Amino acid sequence: MNRKLRTAVLVAVLALLIAPLASFASFAGTAAAAGRPNVELSKSQAGTGGSITVSGSGWRERTLLMILICGQAVPSRGVPGGTNSCANADGRAVTTDAKGGFSRKLPVSEPPVPCPCVVHVATVTGAKAEADVVFQVAGHAVEPLPADTSGGRLSVLTDTALNGSSGLLTWFGAPPARTLVFTVGNVGTSDVRNPVFQVGTAHGVFAPQWDEQQWRGTIRPGGRARIELPVELAAGAHGDYTVSLKYGGKVLAEQPWGVGRPWGVTLFWILVCLVVPAALFRIGMAVVDRVRPRPAGGVRHRGVRLPELALHLPGFKPSTAAHAAPPSTSTLPWFTPDADPGAAGGRLSAPHDDSPTSPATPTSPPAPTSPATPTREGST
Repeated sequence: MNRKLRTAVLVAVLALLIAPLASFASFAGTAAAAGRPNVELSKSQAGTGGSITVSGSGWRERTLLMILICGQAVPSRGVPGGTNSCANADGRAVTTDAKGGFSRKLPVSEPPVPCPCVVHVATVTGAKAEADVVFQVAGHAVEPLPADTSGGRLSVLTDTALNGSSGLLTWFGAPPARTLVFTVGNVGTSDVRNPVFQVGTAHGVFAPQWDEQQWRGTIRPGGRARIELPVELAAGAHGDYTVSLKYGGKVLAEQPWGVGRPWGVTLFWILVCLVVPAALFRIGMAVVDRVRPRPAGGVRHRGVRLPELALHLPGFKPSTAAHAAPPSTSTLPWFTPDADPGAAGGRLSAPHDDSPTSPATPTSPPAPTSPATPTREGST
């Protein structure tokens, strides 16, 4: 019994000692996998028209990835030519799951440059992460990689930045512009004179459009230099862009750039849609008013007042307020302008029936006179 008890206690102690070590090993393995994203292929070689399954683990969770077949590349050097060396039309996008894994079927197609080829997997948004796996496209040409003969090699020492801001003109559709600022160092054994950089701008998941820009100056071995290169987009550009910096066929840095929508252009078109129809309507109404037929006498409808129009309507009876209105000053047709029948010295402009001189009016006899009343004597 004592022996069984001692054995049980020993097993329990060993379990308590081993459990932390196992947990630590599992945590270290998970951290290592998270720090080094890996990619696996179902086939290492396939011909055009076929397909392979690409799976991976150790990526960030819920991250959008782009899968491409690229030429003139090896895992140790990456893809020196960038996405211009890849079959972009047949690429596939995939989003990692909650554990950072994915699985996606990829059609096999020939890249625009010869092999050696790789399956290139890289993040589209967020922090940059990528992984390459050797893959052979059956029947595609194979050429050796170009040798790097330059003694001077540049490396970006600090994070790149886009300096500048958008102005009022950009709000109305002017081309957005920034300045790409970075510091490079010469890690080679010879001078680098007047280096030519390639600045690319990519919209979303599309391949960048590269523009060569030369920096004037000399960077000696072990030296460094601060470089500023202008970056400009097309007029009216908006959305999520990525600015890439490449030197010697190798991408040195990438910088995201969020460009706001030019709302001034939208406001302009809204005003155009409101003002132009209103102006056309007013012009049309003016033309209709000009060509419409006029009533007899040539009086325009706009010159007739409402009270005068109401008096001429059949069956209209003016109210008391209408009688209380001041009389019109227009001259009656049977009076001259300077004669008034009620004034002294006024004369009639034409005889009428009630005139005393009219022959049709009978003359009344004179009134009889009463006899004189006799006066009594002695009266006062």
